[in-house]
Amino acid sequence: MLKTRIITALILAPIAIGGIFFLPPASFALFTGAIISLGAWEWANMSGIEGQPGRVIYALIMAGLLAVIWQLQVPAITVLWLALLWWLVCFGLVSRYPAGSDRWGAMPLRALMGLFVLVPAWVGLNHLRTGSFQFGELTNNLLAILYIFLVVWVADIGAYFAGRAFGKAKLAPKVSPGKSWAGVWGGLAAVAALAVAASLVAGAGAVQTVLLVLASLVTGLVSVLGDLLESMLKRFRGIKDSSQLLPGHGGIMDRIDSLTAAIPVFALMITLLGWLSTGVWNL
Repeated sequence: MLKTRIITALILAPIAIGGIFFLPPASFALFTGAIISLGAWEWANMSGIEGQPGRVIYALIMAGLLAVIWQLQVPAITVLWLALLWWLVCFGLVSRYPAGSDRWGAMPLRALMGLFVLVPAWVGLNHLRTGSFQFGELTNNLLAILYIFLVVWVADIGAYFAGRAFGKAKLAPKVSPGKSWAGVWGGLAAVAALAVAASLVAGAGAVQTVLLVLASLVTGLVSVLGDLLESMLKRFRGIKDSSQLLPGHGGIMDRIDSLTAAIPVFALMITLLGWLSTGVWNL
């Protein structure tokens, strides 16, 4: 299993890095849209669509919706505000589980959830790519994308080690028994340290540093919620992984669940802070 994981990672890492950090905006939109559409194919299974034709149709609907959003130049900020409201709703769903599952457990509602999760993630990512990001003495929109990935990764690493060392009190045992409150605090501490380090590298002032720490902590928290939402749906569906698309790693959603929540929320916050100008939907 470890050998398979390593081989898969070695193959996928260059593709992901090249696609995210070296493609022009239009190609970036297509590349990320393809990833989101594959995630939609997996979400269809989590929503209860078992047959391949239905899952493919759901993925095509997702791809078509992304294309319409791009062509109509739907304001990204509107989608990001809606995403924030959605993740507030998700907090209630996850915190109450299994209570309330009778209200959202029907297949059409779970399928609709996928649109609320995946569309804003794609919009937020492309908003970061097409906008102009400036923080401290650094100006580069790709830095914003790199930073949001680092926040999620650092939060995961901090949570892993803190959870192993101190993880007695469980965070949401009915949703994801492995997660603990110690893991959450450890992850947030690591994220705060990352934000301070990033501010020092960027030559940011005291106010910008404090704001980045706060924005990063909120992003770190919501990334946990993204992970828990997928765990809740998989548990409800009775499956371990979103798919076996990535040998040794499960599915794409298993790898990007935290990012789907973190990206739109972070993109909204740095836009409101004035660090990111409005992106332009322009092929």
